[in-house]
Amino acid sequence: MVTEVFTDGACLGNPGPGGWAFVVDQGPWSSGFEPHTTNQRMELTAASAAVQTLEGPLCVHSDSTYVVNCFVQEWWKGWLRRGWKNSKKEPVANRDLWEPFIELVNARADVEFVWVKGHSGHRLNDAADQLATAAAAEQKHQSGGIFTDAIVRGLDGDGPSTTSDSENQITNSAHSVAVFGHRPPELGGYGENSITMSVRRRLIELLRAKLEMHPDLQVITGLGLGVEMLAAEAAAAAAVPYVVALAFEGMERRWPDATQRRYSELLAGARSIITVNPEVPKTSSEFAKAMGRRDDAILRYAAEAVLVRHGDDRTLGDLQRKLERNLEEDVWVMDPK
Repeated sequence: MVTEVFTDGACLGNPGPGGWAFVVDQGPWSSGFEPHTTNQRMELTAASAAVQTLEGPLCVHSDSTYVVNCFVQEWWKGWLRRGWKNSKKEPVANRDLWEPFIELVNARADVEFVWVKGHSGHRLNDAADQLATAAAAEQKHQSGGIFTDAIVRGLDGDGPSTTSDSENQITNSAHSVAVFGHRPPELGGYGENSITMSVRRRLIELLRAKLEMHPDLQVITGLGLGVEMLAAEAAAAAAVPYVVALAFEGMERRWPDATQRRYSELLAGARSIITVNPEVPKTSSEFAKAMGRRDDAILRYAAEAVLVRHGDDRTLGDLQRKLERNLEEDVWVMDPK
């Protein structure tokens, strides 16, 4: 009997904190992490961990062409023939992971690889993705002997719907928590650091606690730099669906390439997306008004709000007062440190 295993890797930034996972339906599952890595290394680590752990004939399903094509298209033969150089005569990336993995697969001779489209609604691929994302966010290892759907709650195979604010499809019946807070550099800088990791972990813990009280929980975020992106990452790790309210289209165009890629990944994982302002602001005054309208749109649907703010910081004071006027006592203020 062939064991079907699904593997996936995730990275919060590329490079950045990473996670990997493999899942066998009604069988073993495991996830792990690296503090600073790349998405390709996590995809490779996930598949390698499955082959190292599972005995007997094995079919590895991965959404990484990097992993699958190495064996299906036999890239590895060319690497060995050229002395671990690729077709461009450059050193093969990630050789430290590839070399023992290829040796193991060849020694076993009972492992095949199949590509599966990522984020396509496949239950076990989505589960592996969820576990890998959680491992990356929490920097924690998990494993078990029997995988069931109860281990990863809130998986949703449907892609996001995009609407204008007037056609808003935010689920009104859900218990919505809006998340706001600091942008870099108030979070310790523009890259991943101890403050962003701490904020993400605490948001995950908070969302998981709220999910126990509200099974219909969802997060609303503007997906801006800093806390708003961390909120989407935390929601994904906590298996809580999130919706995105964009102030306007194209706000990410001036961001670094790696941040734009992460933004696109998070946008693709949203339950739904709305765009509040149809036009891109041209002045700082227009930008401020666009952001204000976005905040108002978010608050129309929020039952609670979380504001990540330094206690002595004044820049978010007006926003905190607006939140408290609208939501009264249902505003949670979290100090980044």
